[in-house]
Amino acid sequence: MTFTAEQVQQLQAPLNRGAVQQRSQSGRQLSYLEGWHVIAEANRIFGFDAWTRETTEIRCVSERERGIGRDQKPGWGVTYIARVRVMVDGLAREGCGAGHGIDTDLGLAHESAIKEAETDAMKRALMTFGNPFGLALYDKQQRQVQDEPQHSAAYLAGEKAIQGAKSAAELATIRDRIDLRLTNGDLTVEDATA
Repeated sequence: MTFTAEQVQQLQAPLNRGAVQQRSQSGRQLSYLEGWHVIAEANRIFGFDAWTRETTEIRCVSERERGIGRDQKPGWGVTYIARVRVMVDGLAREGCGAGHGIDTDLGLAHESAIKEAETDAMKRALMTFGNPFGLALYDKQQRQVQDEPQHSAAYLAGEKAIQGAKSAAELATIRDRIDLRLTNGDLTVEDATA
């Protein structure tokens, strides 16, 4: 498998700090990415039809009765581990994860734990592809986690003009004008919209 130059650039790009979530665990703050975000990034970078995931192992490792909430209602605590294989155009990566389910209903506790374990394993498999999937979070200093760059007014105006182009000829004219002014280092809002 060969990634395109654009895909390589996206995989090496810093992780947008706005996508990073925080949670407390064992008295420490942990950074993580939500499962839906990681899936959206895989769709964006690889393409909707260019990657798959397969759960190769799922196993319940703990099931016990426990109290739930302040009033300690009778309930269940369940833990699963999972192994997931992610395939991107013939390239396979695997990840392991764990999930915990707590509910007064034993079936719902199992369901929650299974989903969490599969999602955790998928995120770990995708993480090996690069920063957009959370690799940057494994660096304790998070040097590859950055605020999203702010674009200049001229850039935003140019982007708006491009999106508003009504024909290929108009788009080519806008692109040529922006490229010329950008090359000269004097792109202005007026150039982008004129």
